[in-house]
Amino acid sequence: MSERVRVNIEGGIADVRLDRPEKLNALDSAMFEALVASGERVAADRSVRAVVLSGEGRAFSAGLDVASFAAGGAAKDLFARSAASPANFAQRAAWVWTEVPAPVIAAVHGVCFGGGLQIALAADLRLVAPDARLSVMEIQWGLVPDMSGTQTLRRLVRLDVAKELTYTGRIVSGDEAVALGLATRAASAPREAAFALAREIAARSPSAVRAAKRLLDASGATSVAEGLRLEEELQRTLLGAPNQREAVRANLEKRAPRFHDPE
Repeated sequence: MSERVRVNIEGGIADVRLDRPEKLNALDSAMFEALVASGERVAADRSVRAVVLSGEGRAFSAGLDVASFAAGGAAKDLFARSAASPANFAQRAAWVWTEVPAPVIAAVHGVCFGGGLQIALAADLRLVAPDARLSVMEIQWGLVPDMSGTQTLRRLVRLDVAKELTYTGRIVSGDEAVALGLATRAASAPREAAFALAREIAARSPSAVRAAKRLLDASGATSVAEGLRLEEELQRTLLGAPNQREAVRANLEKRAPRFHDPE
């Protein structure tokens, strides 16, 4: 695993940290590669019940390291595609977090600009410091969001809000991000709050949590009929299964449940 991203998995929680603090976790070629590899690793680990995604140092991520790419720092074609994902390589650095079966919580502090914001938008939840600074920054470079942000942003905010943020590159605070729907809630210590939430999620049936994520993610992309069929299909796989029986027993016996990792 590249030194650009550190991954530690303990107690069912994956602690994923962008680790280039001297550059405010700006995205160079090595960071893109590390994000994709880290996401794929976490997605494949059945013991993972929740993920906390954060940035080391003073920021979540300042976005693209323009100077690095201007100096010929691209070791890989960022527009390269494979049959394994609908996303190209650059998009996958963010989109891969939507593909993790367990919930992903982004803990955002400092700046979260451009590509950094697109990574955070791919998480299931975003806990932000009130004084964090977020921006769809690409317009300042004469570009559009190209790391899946046009897909994830539109799922979170009204179309007119998405357009205003994209057309202007306006910087919003953590508190305003919550008001706009860009973030889930504000927290003075977002990483600590994210871990508290991750522990709460990890204590639930991982089978049910993964099914819930799959259902809710599909709800905006399928017809009502397809969504209702998927709801029934997944519920049938849960009913009477070991983790569902354990949830019932633990509730009746007033004890902490002992769940098994999903197969």
